[in-house]
Amino acid sequence: MTHELTILTYAGLLWGLQFLAYLAVGHGKMDFDWAMGPRDQEGERPGAVGRMHRALANHTEGLVLFAVAALVVSVSGQSTGFTATCASIYLGARLLYVPAYALAWQPWRTVIWLVSFFATMAMLVAALI
Repeated sequence: MTHELTILTYAGLLWGLQFLAYLAVGHGKMDFDWAMGPRDQEGERPGAVGRMHRALANHTEGLVLFAVAALVVSVSGQSTGFTATCASIYLGARLLYVPAYALAWQPWRTVIWLVSFFATMAMLVAALI
């Protein structure tokens, strides 16, 4: 398995841990009937619960793009030291993004997100050249 696929696996595990953290933070703070119902209306996610939910949604979106990059690089046989480093940078940034969002670190949350985004984009560009 390439380093990029290993990092993708870790990023998937991070998503699972992030989901559990969101549930833990939200325990007792959200309307149980809404959570168990069809969620036709948007529910209240106060404070840190809302930030953890948005961080999870952001990770879901970023993970899709990173998965494309990791798979393209690995399947095409273009895994290099550069793409492996980009993958590691992506994961490191995603690890920092959770507390940055949950604790409302400004402007660092955006800076950290940009690092993960550009690391992923660099992997995609590397696959094309």
